[in-house]
Amino acid sequence: MSDTRKGKRPLVADRRYPKTRAKPTAKKPAPKRRKAAKPKRSGNILTRAFRWMLRLIWKITWRVAFVACAGLALAVGYFWTTLPDVDRLLDGRARGSVTLMDQDNAVFAWRGDQFGGAVTTQTVAPGLKNAVVATEDKRFYRHFGLSPRGIASAVRINLSEGRGALQGHGGSTITQQTAKLLCLGVEYDPPEWKTEAAYVADCRRGSLARKAKEAVYALAMEVKYSKDEILSIYMNRAYMGGGAYGAEAASQRYFGKHAAEVTPAEGAMLAGLLTAPSRLAPTSDLQRSQDRAATVLRLMGEQGYLSDADVAKWQANPAVLSAAARRQAGGYFADWVMSTGPEFFTRNTTEDVIIRTTLDQRIQRSAEEALKFVFENKVREGSKAQAAIVVMSADGAVRAMVGGRETRVSGVFNRAIQAERQTGSAFKPFVYAAALELGYSPYDTVEDVPMTLDIPGSGPWSPRNYDNKFRGRVTLMDSLAQSLNIPTVKVSESVGRDLVRRVASDFGIESDLAAGPALALGASESTLLEMTGAYAGILNGGFSVTPYGLIDLRLQGDDQPLMGTGGGIGERVIQENAAAELIWMMEKVVSQGTGGRAQFGGREIAGKTGTTQAARDAWFIGFTADYVTGVWMGYDDNTPLTGVTGGGLPTEIWRETMVRVHDGLPVHPLPMQAPAGVAPQRQQPAPSSQQRDVPRSTEGLIQMLLNDILGGGGGGSRTNENRSGSDR
Repeated sequence: MSDTRKGKRPLVADRRYPKTRAKPTAKKPAPKRRKAAKPKRSGNILTRAFRWMLRLIWKITWRVAFVACAGLALAVGYFWTTLPDVDRLLDGRARGSVTLMDQDNAVFAWRGDQFGGAVTTQTVAPGLKNAVVATEDKRFYRHFGLSPRGIASAVRINLSEGRGALQGHGGSTITQQTAKLLCLGVEYDPPEWKTEAAYVADCRRGSLARKAKEAVYALAMEVKYSKDEILSIYMNRAYMGGGAYGAEAASQRYFGKHAAEVTPAEGAMLAGLLTAPSRLAPTSDLQRSQDRAATVLRLMGEQGYLSDADVAKWQANPAVLSAAARRQAGGYFADWVMSTGPEFFTRNTTEDVIIRTTLDQRIQRSAEEALKFVFENKVREGSKAQAAIVVMSADGAVRAMVGGRETRVSGVFNRAIQAERQTGSAFKPFVYAAALELGYSPYDTVEDVPMTLDIPGSGPWSPRNYDNKFRGRVTLMDSLAQSLNIPTVKVSESVGRDLVRRVASDFGIESDLAAGPALALGASESTLLEMTGAYAGILNGGFSVTPYGLIDLRLQGDDQPLMGTGGGIGERVIQENAAAELIWMMEKVVSQGTGGRAQFGGREIAGKTGTTQAARDAWFIGFTADYVTGVWMGYDDNTPLTGVTGGGLPTEIWRETMVRVHDGLPVHPLPMQAPAGVAPQRQQPAPSSQQRDVPRSTEGLIQMLLNDILGGGGGGSRTNENRSGSDR
């Protein structure tokens, strides 16, 4: 058998006890195996950089925001301390207003900055308040004074329309608009701004800095005032056209009622004016204003202020002007009254003034309608000729005034008071007034034959009649009725030019009167108002009058007037019987002479026609027992009239006016007196056999007795050869 242990190691017992105990040696820790390094990614660096940038921006932003908020809070706080009580902000006008009332105490015109009184959101009609919010700022009650959405929308619209971001639409809230109306708290200071217009323009500047300040001021207002108080300030200070500031003034101006009484249609029209008050004013273009109001009504419906039925109802029944606003009566008259009152109570008033006037709106309409009728029916189309009309009572109270063909105007050239024109034969009654005052009789005669006067410095001057005919011996009555020039010059020379000039001046013709013999033929210039006033002196029995339109002036809210009438009847110029005979002579002008077209209704009418050299001016001034009316016609540039004399179109305008004025009035006789007896035929005027009164001029009487045919001498002007004879 083989040995099974062969090749195996011998069995050796484990050594249990070593011979020597060796100190254990500390084993070195095995070195840690490093993981293989992963390649760095560039994205982690960008992320960390981005996060670092965000943290930096945040640190800067919140600090800047904190500083900005603190600065904004300080600015808002500063403006908050400067804001006054609401009541002081309701009336922001720099000047006052003038309300003009007619003889029946009805308002017919406004001047200056009209303010009807303070209103609030609680006192105006709901339709007006809602219309303002709907059209101006539909989120007014939800924002904090600024509307980021509105600003963003405005910027987008401006850019899309090719304008700058801040040009055009502003996206302003009602609060911002109110801040602008307050001029950001800067009050008007005349030394700093030469005019109020410059002040307003400065307040309306649209720079970026101005916009920022406006925003801060608006925030301060939101802190200081309630929403209703801000809206109340806005409705009181906003300009609404026609000189009206605030809802109350505009409501009275256009509709003749208080702002609490306007309908939704009227409220919509007023709210629509806020966009462009002058252009959209109903007195300027009613249809455009109504179209804008229809848009406002639609917005009110979309925002829930009106039902669809109400929107349709008020759009179908748009607002219309009141009778006074629609007529705009007395534009020229109102301008004249304003010019006659004290400047500090009219043109430059800082108070609200009420002026009661002599205007009769019925008569004013009559004059305007008459002028329009004649020009539409009897004047060639395209003619640039102008005309003016004045109607007054015998005491000088002006009842109507038309200063040109365009009647619905103000602040324009008024031909009734500003145009000084030669009077022509309309001056002749004053020549005969002087003769009658000296004791001449209408039946006295004078030779209508050729005559020549040697004018020192000018040479010979030969007046001629309009028709170049001579009638021989004529009475003074016939001479005036037929408007004969030669007899009139002879009468003037006989009584003395100084006396003629004095009589005319005393009757109210204040313009410089010619010195030469052409004085008798109207070579001097005067205004229609002066001439009509002088004729009123003849009607009232020989007293001078000062035409007037202002009855009294008082401050709004006061009962006692500050001033009264500045005109009326003055001193006697000629004796009553001389005036009565002159009226009788002037009645023959209408019943038998050149003024025949003036007749109407069987009334007694007296007057005188007038046509100047080359027919540059044509006049007719006449009166009934009730009213005196003067009419002038001509061109502004002195172009001669074609085929027009005083007895033509001016007389027809006069008749059309007086027919309307006297409609419904009883017939009254003229205060005229026929001369006693018939004077013997004479070569020249002489005192009547029955001397009536002591002549006012002894010099004139001596001249009358000593002169043969002509009296007086003196210079004149050959350029004033007059053709105002028959005026036909």
